[in-house]
Amino acid sequence: MKDFAGSIGNRIFVLLLAGIVVAIAATTWLASNERKSSLRELRYQHLAERIEQLVQAVDDIPAEQRAIVLQAAANFGFEANIVGDMNDAAGANASSGPVIDLLQARLGTERKIAVQRETECASPYRDGRLAEAPRRETCRVVYVSLHDHSLLRLRLHQPGEPPVLRGRGAPYGLQYIALFLLLIAMLAYLVARMATRPIRKLAQAAAELGRDIDHPPLPETGPTEIRQAAHAFNAMQARIRRQIQHRTHMLAAITHDLQTPLTRMRLRLEKVADPELQQKLIDDLGVMHGMVREGLDLARSMDSSEKIQALDIDSLLDSVCADAADAGQDVELEGNTRAFVMAQPGALRRCLTNLIDNACKYGQLARVSIALEQQRVAIRIRDRGPGIPESELESVFDPFYRLEVSRSRDTGGTGLGLTIALNIAENHQGSLKLRNLPEGGLEVLLELPAMPAGKPRAS
Repeated sequence: MKDFAGSIGNRIFVLLLAGIVVAIAATTWLASNERKSSLRELRYQHLAERIEQLVQAVDDIPAEQRAIVLQAAANFGFEANIVGDMNDAAGANASSGPVIDLLQARLGTERKIAVQRETECASPYRDGRLAEAPRRETCRVVYVSLHDHSLLRLRLHQPGEPPVLRGRGAPYGLQYIALFLLLIAMLAYLVARMATRPIRKLAQAAAELGRDIDHPPLPETGPTEIRQAAHAFNAMQARIRRQIQHRTHMLAAITHDLQTPLTRMRLRLEKVADPELQQKLIDDLGVMHGMVREGLDLARSMDSSEKIQALDIDSLLDSVCADAADAGQDVELEGNTRAFVMAQPGALRRCLTNLIDNACKYGQLARVSIALEQQRVAIRIRDRGPGIPESELESVFDPFYRLEVSRSRDTGGTGLGLTIALNIAENHQGSLKLRNLPEGGLEVLLELPAMPAGKPRAS
């Protein structure tokens, strides 16, 4: 569930970052095009203004003095001379265009204006200065008719696009772009974290629900969708808690109430005259007592009301093994961890007792070892019994499941011992596994999470 929340957070972060970067790229592209269009319009305006000034200057002086003015025009970056009439402007475009429209607006619509481009044009200027080696570029040739019907030919060098980043300014521009992208990435990360925080809380609550059904409910705050999800989760937790409590109470009540009639039956069996029949009935009654007792243990194993506290697992296991040895069972313990676990003392003792009793009952002995493996306490219990068929290693954890070889009254149980042990292990965030040993016998592995190093604390 946490991985799922993390995946959503990563996707939101990537989508936000990608969306913002695409939006910035599109905005930058549009702004660049708008800037180029504006600069182009300014260049056209400047070009039309220069042509207007020259045309007006030439138009107002006698024809014999025009050569002096036209010669001075070369100092302003364009060539000018007088040609015959519009017939000399062959190949020029006289239709509408940005330059023609501007000139018509400035000079009047009665003038004839045409524009022509030359792709092979040697410019004597470079960066606004007279260059020693002229460079080849595009020129614009403009024809404008004068009042005396003569034709003025202007040859202007086409100005190039202005540089965006050139020289020392480029590294600084790249630094600004990198800083901007970094800030955008931080913003996207914060937004992704804020968006997935309720999901992380829900995932954490779901994990806690599996360990503690009485975990406090989620706060129903935040946006509407989050409040609805928290309300639904809290309602589900309440229903599960009620169902578990009802099942536990029902099982405890049934097994508890059965003890009274069983006791009366035991007393009445004393009046049976036939000794053989009496013994058979007493044996059957003993089996029923065992089932009632284990039914109560099963109900307690599903009860999470016992207080959880820090336990010295070495001391608890040593005490359980000592009690089994005092009862005449062949039990040996080796190893220690010096570790503490957070556990319900009574429930964990019941789990260990069931596992050791099973090993001694069906495998003649119990060889117990304890070790600390990757911050988990590993308790192994081995016996020398016949083992369990591989196909039934999982089925033995089902309630009231018994192997065919153990159905006699002398060796058979109720089929609840391993069920109780598994319930307790899972309530402690642990695991319980079985495997057949190559040399014969069965190994039970109980793993529990160890507390971090430090002073143990009760909860």
